[in-house]
Amino acid sequence: QVQLVESGGGLVQPGGSLRLSCAASGLSLDDFAIGWFRQAPGKEREGLSCISSRSGSTYYTNSVKGRFTISRDDANNTISLQMNSLKPADAAMYFCAAKRNTCSSWPWGYDYWGLGTQVAVSS
Repeated sequence: QVQLVESGGGLVQPGGSLRLSCAASGLSLDDFAIGWFRQAPGKEREGLSCISSRSGSTYYTNSVKGRFTISRDDANNTISLQMNSLKPADAAMYFCAAKRNTCSSWPWGYDYWGLGTQVAVSS
């Protein structure tokens, strides 16, 4: 049974850092791209970053490029999102999701989703 479990969320001050993890079970990272999304209340779900299944190539949306880094630990089937220089606008529920083969910046096409982890950015 496929399961994605996010962890690492919490409260951080502006300019601070958090490292989110997505533990994947029941699927191989050789076959699935893993994306990170976030959704704030009243806002659309936003694609942030993705790492592809085959090449490990990465994608970042412009608002997080240079601040966030996605990485993959194949041995532990875990995907991380290192978030630096956090801003109040980054506050949201963060989700990881799995999509067969290739990345997409849009939520549709992702087959599996975690339940999310909350990130708050406040002084």
